[in-house]
Amino acid sequence: MGQKVNPISNRLGIIRGWDSNWYGGKNYGDALVEDSKIRKYLSARLAKASVSRIVIERTLKLVTITVCTARPGIIIGKGGQEVDKLKEELKKITDKDIQINIFEVKRPELDAVIVANNIARQVEGKIAYRRAIKMAIANTMRMGAEGIKVLISGRLNGAEMARSEMYKEGRTPLHTFRADIDYCHAEALTKVGLLGIKVWICRGEVYGKRELAPNFTQTKDNGRGGNGNNGGKNFRRKKNNNR
Repeated sequence: MGQKVNPISNRLGIIRGWDSNWYGGKNYGDALVEDSKIRKYLSARLAKASVSRIVIERTLKLVTITVCTARPGIIIGKGGQEVDKLKEELKKITDKDIQINIFEVKRPELDAVIVANNIARQVEGKIAYRRAIKMAIANTMRMGAEGIKVLISGRLNGAEMARSEMYKEGRTPLHTFRADIDYCHAEALTKVGLLGIKVWICRGEVYGKRELAPNFTQTKDNGRGGNGNNGGKNFRRKKNNNR
């Protein structure tokens, strides 16, 4: 099953929390569509800000949006002007009050979304895909990941026939539920068509109970909001026997 199911949804409720935290009741469908619109809008609006994930929490009249980003300065702007502008724009999508929190991702090299989007932007900028992928793998492994796997598919190098190529380093155990695996699927729009890029990053194994509710104050160790609460206490890496 590990090879066929999205690694994030496979670990929901075990070592991974939800990105939308609210009880919908009878208005569940409306709230779900609203969440989708907010995420779509913010992804397009903050395309250059290296956004990792958008966590949405709702109360009766307030929508709290936490944007996890590697470049918070771009979103905040001078004296927080950009955030205020963003609030006004989001109020048009939803009629409720909006609160925006910015959470900085300390180690973007260990974030699959940021890594996949970086590779996609480089490929769009006519950088050789092999070079872009190998640089991304080297950076991720240098930051202490246990393993990374990158799959790129499409008309590589403008070839007539589409093909897939996979690059791996370290271990990415998809069947192990306690393995903290981050996953992303990104697309690069080149002049010969779309290239699909999938990235799996193994950030070690989680032993013990992990707090699943989004709490962005304690997650300074792994720079990943709502994902690694307990300040990384349960985050243990396997020792390298070669040393």
